[in-house]
Amino acid sequence: MQLKIYNSLTAEKEIFKPILEGNVGMYVCGPTVYSNVHLGNVRTFLSFDFIYRTLMHLGYKVRYVRNITDAGHLTDDGNVENDRFVKQTRLEKLEPMEIVQKYTVDFHKVLEMFNLLPPNIEPTATGHIVEQIELTQKLIERGFAYESNGSVYFDVLEYNKRGLNYGELSKRNIEELFANTRDLDGQGEKKNPQDFALWKKASPAHIMRWNSPWGEGFPGWHLECTAMSTKYLGENFDIHGGGMDLKFPHHECEIAQGKACNDTAPVNYWMHANMLTMNSQRMSKSTGNYILPMQLVTGENDFFEKPFHPSIVRFCFLQAHYRSVLDISNDAMIASEKGFIRLMEAVKVLNSITPDDSKESGFNLEEWKNKCYEALTDDFNSPILIAHLFEAVKFIFALNDEKETISTKDLEDLKSTLNAFIFDVLGLQTIEENNNEKLDQTLKVLIELRNQARKSKNFELSDQIRDKLLAEGIELKDGRDGTTYVLN
Repeated sequence: MQLKIYNSLTAEKEIFKPILEGNVGMYVCGPTVYSNVHLGNVRTFLSFDFIYRTLMHLGYKVRYVRNITDAGHLTDDGNVENDRFVKQTRLEKLEPMEIVQKYTVDFHKVLEMFNLLPPNIEPTATGHIVEQIELTQKLIERGFAYESNGSVYFDVLEYNKRGLNYGELSKRNIEELFANTRDLDGQGEKKNPQDFALWKKASPAHIMRWNSPWGEGFPGWHLECTAMSTKYLGENFDIHGGGMDLKFPHHECEIAQGKACNDTAPVNYWMHANMLTMNSQRMSKSTGNYILPMQLVTGENDFFEKPFHPSIVRFCFLQAHYRSVLDISNDAMIASEKGFIRLMEAVKVLNSITPDDSKESGFNLEEWKNKCYEALTDDFNSPILIAHLFEAVKFIFALNDEKETISTKDLEDLKSTLNAFIFDVLGLQTIEENNNEKLDQTLKVLIELRNQARKSKNFELSDQIRDKLLAEGIELKDGRDGTTYVLN
């Protein structure tokens, strides 16, 4: 079957043709490590983890590059004080690289919890300052960039004058972009309002700064991805991914930088994961409709009635196509948990089935496998794949009830195929017995006994219950809404 990928650049599904047969170069925009990774980020990275796993399952050798932005993420090009790292260092009273280290560790911890495979290469912006300066110099030499007051900007109007098309990815009209631009602080340095920073002059108070031909400063956000993607994947590579919010201006700027530097489109297939909402509303700290990944797993939140194992969260996320908006709610998570448990029960049941070679199998295995691969190769359609897996689940329970039969050959084939889809491709993990519902109920009983001991001022017994559970790796947490537990 031919793999088809929806290309954001053409807004069409296209048959995937890698530059080098059997190989894939894939770059995904990573996190800006100035705060805890949020659940929407996890959804994006999990989507590309599924895509990465699928490509490898289909037989491709993949070089997966995902960057870490640890410098130069400006919210706009006007005021250098809008650098997110500058803001966070002031809030937390830490050095910038302390902020970077703290939240890079958090990022890796969270992604490991959700069973995401690490990329092959994870470069950082600060580790590629030299390459970014060289790219900036090249753009100046080619007439696509100019220096102004110690900063360097990409000349969008010049780019379009040469027959190129800034706006081709986001489908924005350059004249409309110029007409609708607001005046921002520092716009006086630019020739055109839509010009974007390649290098910014550092203010006296700006800690993250490097020497350059234009004075001390730091790189623009868009430049780092061009520098790192081309260094590790070449001037033209197969797939570039990221969240839908990065399409403009970030990815638009990457295309412009790549074409201006190398006279070639940097990427053949642009892929964008859609957003995550909660209770049908946009997740936002300002509105309070917001939850961190760890809070969903521990249950320490006001939105969900119980904790959910990371693998159940992963299963829930994969029930929506990566290009669709995914809405999570208490009901959605409960439904996903039930579906996940049934899927895992089927895997266990399948291992106990006795084959019967005297009869034909009651399940067309080849037809089922073809449908599963059709879903995988149709733009990585995880919800359709999962629907097909539950067709097999229904058959497995019918086998267990002796209402169906299966041959030895088909049984082994079904086992290996089902395991490959569930564990290798979807990346799900079994939940150990100590995380099941019985443990939850047992701990509720112990928590209630401890609460009763505290009410009767039997603090010795209360502390004993807490300490013995902690010794077994179960930490009780007392809060205003009661006592919860965390498995350490």
